Amino acid sequence: MEQERELPTIIDIEASGFGRGSYPIEVGVALPDGKTHCFIVCPDKSWTHWDASAEAVHGIPRNTLCSNGSSPAQVATELNRLLAGSTVFSDAWNYDLSWLGKLHDVAGIAQKYRLETTRALISEEQAALWHETKAQVINDLELARHRASSDALIIQETIRRLCAPVVDRGAEENLSSKR
Repeated sequence: MEQERELPTIIDIEASGFGRGSYPIEVGVALPDGKTHCFIVCPDKSWTHWDASAEAVHGIPRNTLCSNGSSPAQVATELNRLLAGSTVFSDAWNYDLSWLGKLHDVAGIAQKYRLETTRALISEEQAALWHETKAQVINDLELARHRASSDALIIQETIRRLCAPVVDRGAEENLSSKR
């Protein structure tokens, strides 16, 4: 039987909104061993943009960030501790790159890990199955959506299933149908 490759480290970020002025409010990481880490970010005083429609999606009120969040410097330090020297993958690379840059910049702490798109991990054929596979993962894992660590785990499991040997995928489908 073919051996599975190591799972990639996945990062997911929830934000105050999209576009200009938005900033990270929650950062989730799924490590290759399946462990997850989640960091709520207390907004820097210069971060004022707040989009109520984004809050409706992630469900984290701004006052929760202020009362329960860690400073950008604490979050940047922890991310560097966890991820230093590694390549971390995101399914929203263009947004997450900007938000991580904003986090590290305001903290005055250089980013010690590299961000890459999850698209680099899968073939065209696998990409065509992404949405269907991700929907099945969401159904199977029954995790809260639009929370950073849950979304990171969902993305990681989607990649695992897409990249699993065909024999294993068939066995996985048989197991799913017996549940």
